[in-house]
Order: sequence, then structure tokens, then C-alpha cells
Amino acid sequence: MKAVDWLLESDPAIRWQTLRDLLDASTDVVEAERARVAHEGWGAELLGRQAPDGKFGGDTGNPEWTVLLNLLWLQHMGLDPQSEDGRRAVAPVRDGVTWHWWDNRPFFHGEVEPCINGRVLGLATYYEQDSGDLVPRLLGEQMADGGWNCEQENGATVGSFHTTINVLEGLLEFERTSGATTDVTNARLRGQEYLLERRLLRRLTTGELIDPEFSQLSFPTGYHYDVLRALDYLRAAAPEPDERMTEALDIVRSKRRDDGRWNLENPHPDQLDIDMGEREGDASRWITLRAMRVLRWAGAG
Repeated sequence: MKAVDWLLESDPAIRWQTLRDLLDASTDVVEAERARVAHEGWGAELLGRQAPDGKFGGDTGNPEWTVLLNLLWLQHMGLDPQSEDGRRAVAPVRDGVTWHWWDNRPFFHGEVEPCINGRVLGLATYYEQDSGDLVPRLLGEQMADGGWNCEQENGATVGSFHTTINVLEGLLEFERTSGATTDVTNARLRGQEYLLERRLLRRLTTGELIDPEFSQLSFPTGYHYDVLRALDYLRAAAPEPDERMTEALDIVRSKRRDDGRWNLENPHPDQLDIDMGEREGDASRWITLRAMRVLRWAGAG
């Protein structure tokens, strides 16, 4: 079975993105499939878990973390924020969920760490919610090398790949949905250059591999960085590939199986609030979808 056919046999969350990103299906066909996310499969399961107060159960000592994970998953799946189901899911979060350890700030206004706040900004923008002062805060926290680091308040002086990719994704969502501004675009491009200067996985000073896990493919990624996550961001952000992506693209291409699929290599169980049946070492539809669309964009298939 061709990999694309295998993807089309999956959940609506996978199917609609396959139709859009790999098969260039018409807008009507894509949107009809996307509308099924809220009512079938994984998306319906997640929405069915949400309580009237906006929370999703899980870690009762840190309920906002569980809210973050579930809203991120619904965003990955493509829940339409303008749909009745999307508005119904977001309204109680907006109205009642707060960051209890940081002055009870509203959920969509974020907390203190840029690695979390980058994701919160992406969610607030995607779900069309007010993000308070998140954008100027994140811009003010950009470091001299162009990156961001959650440990800056503890003395870190250089950027972190993990934190930087979270902020870049949030800023890109803000630009696409709320409109680009010079300050935001410049900050995002500086952060993007931080990754590209390091060829998405190597130290700028020595050229050594920063972390072997950067070349291991995972989904969901949560706050974790890997080269496929960086390439998927760049696919969304850049009109065309940059030659400094070559090694990362080669890594992704080299991991394709004989049947055209990719395996889940580095799961992060703490970032997953639903069992999608994907196990370490087995073929992963999420990774296969993302790898195929990245290679297609880069002309490196």
C-alpha cells in the first residue's frame, strides 16, 4: 500500500492534511474532511473529555498544563476555531482557566517561561483569543544570539533550540492570523536564523552535534526540538528551502522505510493525552505526514 493511501485510511485529522498538503485537493474537499475532526475519532474523543469549566482532567495539581496539551492537540488536528465546536471548547478556557502559580493570569495571557508562552501565543492566536502582553514580553526576552531560553532568568546567556522553536511557532501563528508587524517579523527571522546558522542541529562554535535526540523523530513533540519539527516550521514560514537545511533534510529522507513510511523514534509520553495507537519503533502516520510534506516542499522527495 502506498504511504499516501495508508494516511488516507486514518483519522480525519490525518486525512484532511494529507488531502491539502500532499494531494492538492480542492478547498471544498479539504474543508469537508476537516469538519469531521470535531465529530469523529481523536478530535471527538478529546472534546468529549472537556468539563464545563474548560478543563480536561488529568493532572489535578496542574490543570492548566493539561488544558495546554489538549488545546495543542486539537490545533494539530485542525479543529476549526471558528466552528461552533471550536468556540464551545475555547470559551470556558478563556473565561475561567488561569495560571494558578503566577498571579492567576488568564490562560491565554501566558505565564513566566518563554518555552510555554510561545505555545500559549500560538494557541491564543489560532483560537482567536486576546493574548495580553505576550508578544512584547517574548520580543523583550529574545537573546543576543537570536534565540530564546527558558533558563534565562537562572543565568542562561545563550539560546536554546527547545525554547526557540516554541517561540518561533507562536510568532509565526501570530503573524499569519493577526497580521505581521516589523518588530514581530524581525524577531522571528532572527530566531529562524539562529537555527539555520547551526544547520538545525550543530553547535555554531565547533560544528559538533548538539544533541543526538535532535535527529530522532517524534510526535507529539511538546516542548522538545527535533529536525523534523524545525523543517515543518520552515516549510510553513519560508517560501523556499535554504541550503543550510540540507543535512536535516538528508536525515529525514534517510529514515524513510521501504514501504514509504517513517517510524516513531523518540516518543514523549508526557506530551500526549490520548492513545493514537502509535508505538516507538512502529510506523507513525503523524511523522509520515509531516516528513512527506516537508520533503515535497523542499523538492527532496
